[in-house]
Amino acid sequence: MSGLPFVSVDELQTQLGERAYLADRGLTTAIYLSLSLAKPLLLEGEAGVGKTEVAKALADLLGRRLIRLQCYEGIDASQALYEWNYSRQLIKVRAMDAATAEQHVDDLFGPEFLVERPLLAAIREGDGCVLLVDELDRADDEFEAFLLEILSEFAVTIPEVGRVAAATPPAVVVTSNRTRELHDALKRRCLYHWIDHPDLEREVEIVRARAPHVGAALARDVAAAVERLRELDLAKLPGVAETIDWANALAFLGAERLEPSVAADTLGAVVKDHEDQHLVGERLAEVVGGDA
Repeated sequence: MSGLPFVSVDELQTQLGERAYLADRGLTTAIYLSLSLAKPLLLEGEAGVGKTEVAKALADLLGRRLIRLQCYEGIDASQALYEWNYSRQLIKVRAMDAATAEQHVDDLFGPEFLVERPLLAAIREGDGCVLLVDELDRADDEFEAFLLEILSEFAVTIPEVGRVAAATPPAVVVTSNRTRELHDALKRRCLYHWIDHPDLEREVEIVRARAPHVGAALARDVAAAVERLRELDLAKLPGVAETIDWANALAFLGAERLEPSVAADTLGAVVKDHEDQHLVGERLAEVVGGDA
């Protein structure tokens, strides 16, 4: 991919940091290679570790439109690629002169009746875009195979229109929370990187970058408490997003340090499961205490 606004991994890491995305060296290198070699980037990791934010930061950095395809159970090709506006076509049919209707059948499949879904929009984006295929593991095997075909050529044939190919292929970020294993064929098409929870120092930096109004002491207290939460046997471990939410909530309430009482009152910002909250409540002193 030509015309990138950076020439090295270090420069890319700096520019991501300027957009409040603090990527470590491994992730930055994966992003750099993905963009330079024009290969999709597959990011896996626990929920809330910043996979989706990579695509958002790249769209800002590259000055491109971000197009997001949110995957879910049951999604199919028509919902991801295109559909025809049947209601509008029906209105057009009723407005046609019965004597000449047959001559204008092709008019029913003009661009004004074509409803773009994310994949077609990404292919037709003239100056390129950043395509985010979010939580692909939620979709089924058939959709994954369909997506692989699209990623191979960035082109699609619409029977009524013809072949549509991308003038500038999009930069592609695919994310997975690993609720199921993605197929090797897709992985071979992509560069791969696993995003783990950050260590304490980096998480403090992330909180300060994303929520600069949060004081340094409070940011460290919260990051340390979340680090201890991840050591507990929770059904849903808090991600970086929850760390930031908790810090924001505490700062909004005027807290300068993380105390047990205010931690208990704001636990819903970081622990999102009823049984988990009960467990954390029993060990709150341990979570908030220590060397925070």
